[in-house]
Amino acid sequence: MKYFLKKRYKIIITIILAFMAVVSILNAKNDSLIYDEDAHIPAGYSYLVTHDIRLNPEHPPMLKDFAAFPLLFIGPKFDTTQPFWGKNPDSAQWESGKVFLFQSGNDPDRIIFWARLPFILLSLILGLFIFKWAREFSGVYAGILALILYAFDPNILGHNHFVTTDLGIAAFMTFALYYFIKFVKEPTKKNIIVAGIFLGLMQLAKFSSVLLFPVMFLAAVIYPLVKIKKDRRESTLKFKMKNLGISIGWSAVVFFISLILVWIVYWINTYKMPSSKLVDIINYYFHPYDPNPLTIYSREFLFALNSIPLLSPLADYLFGIFRVFQRVAGGNVTYLLGEISTRGFLSYFPIVFIIKEPLITLFLILTASIAGLVKIIRTIFRKVGKYKETLAEYLRTHIAEFSMLVFILLYLFTSITGRLNIGFRHLFPILPFIYILVAKTITDLYKKINDRQIELLFNVSLGFMLLYLIFGTVFAYPSYTSYFNETVGGPKNGYKYVTDSNADWGQDLKRLRNWIDEYNKYAINSCKSTEKNNNSFTFNECLPGGKFQKISNDYGIIDKIRIDYFGMADIRYYIGDKYEMWWAAKRPIEAGWYAISTEFLQQNIYDKSIPKNQSYRWLQNKKPVYQVGTSMLIYYISAQELPALN
Repeated sequence: MKYFLKKRYKIIITIILAFMAVVSILNAKNDSLIYDEDAHIPAGYSYLVTHDIRLNPEHPPMLKDFAAFPLLFIGPKFDTTQPFWGKNPDSAQWESGKVFLFQSGNDPDRIIFWARLPFILLSLILGLFIFKWAREFSGVYAGILALILYAFDPNILGHNHFVTTDLGIAAFMTFALYYFIKFVKEPTKKNIIVAGIFLGLMQLAKFSSVLLFPVMFLAAVIYPLVKIKKDRRESTLKFKMKNLGISIGWSAVVFFISLILVWIVYWINTYKMPSSKLVDIINYYFHPYDPNPLTIYSREFLFALNSIPLLSPLADYLFGIFRVFQRVAGGNVTYLLGEISTRGFLSYFPIVFIIKEPLITLFLILTASIAGLVKIIRTIFRKVGKYKETLAEYLRTHIAEFSMLVFILLYLFTSITGRLNIGFRHLFPILPFIYILVAKTITDLYKKINDRQIELLFNVSLGFMLLYLIFGTVFAYPSYTSYFNETVGGPKNGYKYVTDSNADWGQDLKRLRNWIDEYNKYAINSCKSTEKNNNSFTFNECLPGGKFQKISNDYGIIDKIRIDYFGMADIRYYIGDKYEMWWAAKRPIEAGWYAISTEFLQQNIYDKSIPKNQSYRWLQNKKPVYQVGTSMLIYYISAQELPALN
């Protein structure tokens, strides 16, 4: 096995990444515009053509620039004379997407597809990087294992083609920590510059990247204190303090380089934006009448920076950081296991992680965790009285693994105690480190095997598990955004446990259009009409064998469908005249077809603050006639049901 992998690993990597690229491109083509893309795509294009970041300023510009770059070759219309350009930043960022994509004569599907391709490319680069780092730890075996865990994680495949910050921040945090650890170990001129560049790129990817700063600082302090002289003799206090001073000093240089890069990118994106616009944005999000001291000090500090032209780009950047912490503290409407909360659930991310990660990945994480604990316990008993030396040796030889582990724990603590429970995607920054650490630990266990029979059993068992993971991911296509593992019945049932971007992000509107067209085509061509009333056909005899036969027999064609869609794509653009807007509180309930997003369905069933006659509780015990993709449920209400429902 070891020999085979060493000889053929490039072919294996190529096949894995080819699979990843193909399914990602297919999903980029077939998935509808998801919620956040409505703001991110027009914002990015506006940055490149207007150099003004008034749209979606709560995220850094780099990833949006990245997505918008291919659009420069398409040249879509972007009209800054439209009303959205002068509105408040919250309204403007959402309205801009509707105008830019669906109301300006542009081809929305073409724009969305091309904007998504850079993120697919970034996900492939991240895959190669995960392989590279794991191989440096424990060889090719570990590299391939880490790559498989990454490339065949349906959650990664479900989000790596969207124009959002989630995959981007995972990638650039991984890159930044790798090069920072390399600098800490060996502070050469090259390593200092490269670490500074990637630290800057990380900050330009997402503002939550600041969570990695404490881990980097810890590594920059710990490593020089445990470093030993080349002659391997015991290091003196003077030697340690000297190394510590050098490390902290050069770390400051690395940070300064990153700020220069941040300033440059922000300046390029903002040099045509009036300074008064940032004042308007600050006043909108940090209200002048808010008595909170943090709001008051944030406003004063940002206004002071913005008043100095040279520092104005940094004011734009720091506004985004302050806004992130404000948003996390504010919470979000969240559905979890039959409950609704705006304050967040402490159990949210642990539960979501357990039901959305593949079972094989969970098993390997558990195995690696147990192996790590056993190793710690053994070390405690074997090194009695030498804990200080043992810890120093571990940190000296495993500073990268230590930094990864500390970051995972810090990030989990922040996520669990925070109030922003809007999806598993917010855990993406820790996933590359989990894949690498698990692969290293499993590989280290493998290397300790001396018995050929046990080695064979290990290879067969691991091989079977990886095949199960691979085929499970292949057969879950295309339901990767809404992937759930077998513990809750797979993607079709996941919305019953948790919604939002875990299950429903607006990705199935094009599939709804295709389903309506396919269904009506079958009904008209395969069924005999027995009644025509107000252009509505009903049937009592259909050709056998069709997947829509039972539905057609009972309900007839779809001439009008009431849609309550959780998403930002233009429903009329895709569904046309068959569409009628619907919402939970709309009354009276009418006979006919309904397509309800699972996000709205669950919120309006389980939110106890919503009166029954303004909710979807009338659908709680109603079985849908079809499920389009995973996020749109199709219902048919007959005339006989109306008296009881209304």
